Amino acid sequence: MVSKNQKKLINSLHQKKYRKQYGLFVAEGKKVISELLEADLELHSLFALEASYFETSSDKTFVVTETELKSISFLTTPQFAVAVFYIPKVKPVNYQGLVLALDDIRDPGNLGTIIRLCDWFGITDLVCSEQTVDCFNPKVIQATMGSVTRVNIIYTNLQDFLTSQKNERPIYGTFMDGEIIYQEKLSQKGIIVMGNEANGISKEIEKLVSKRIAIPRFGNTQITESLNVATATAIILNEFRRD
Repeated sequence: MVSKNQKKLINSLHQKKYRKQYGLFVAEGKKVISELLEADLELHSLFALEASYFETSSDKTFVVTETELKSISFLTTPQFAVAVFYIPKVKPVNYQGLVLALDDIRDPGNLGTIIRLCDWFGITDLVCSEQTVDCFNPKVIQATMGSVTRVNIIYTNLQDFLTSQKNERPIYGTFMDGEIIYQEKLSQKGIIVMGNEANGISKEIEKLVSKRIAIPRFGNTQITESLNVATATAIILNEFRRD
């Protein structure tokens, strides 16, 4: 059963200010929740159609009906279970490898996919501008499919962060008029900046980029304006790892 207070808490976590206030976030579905539990994230509460879905503390697990599950789910079609986890502590950035930086990514699906790409390509640290969508947004959590537990995600003033690193390592920025990435010698200890879906990298951040790179177009018409930022990130990271 879901109490009124539990329902109120879960529904409030749809908003960033309450996730920050309570230090909690919501995850849905057996696969995503199982990944988070296996990563040893601290569980606050779990609501499932069957207790046998997960091996968790009985005092934190509540068996609910489909109607109750729907009342606390953020999905159009609830996926068997809803869980509330404590937001993990952020770790210092590890500069021994590549760091990915995001300049104002707004779409939850894009961020979720980028987090999965970081996990896939072994990028341990993802630095996000303060305007980038919250990585604990329910839609982002759903899109990461558990990868959010394996990537250290930091929100900070991106301009200040890059300024502090400008003389320490190369800062790559993705631009339409950059040097073709397939022809460049790429460092394995640099920072890669990906820009906003509509506007690309901001003028303030552009000034801090030391190496402009681009993915060339091969289509006959050459009129496609740009790639989806998550798609572009996949191509860029693949090329860095191939170098």
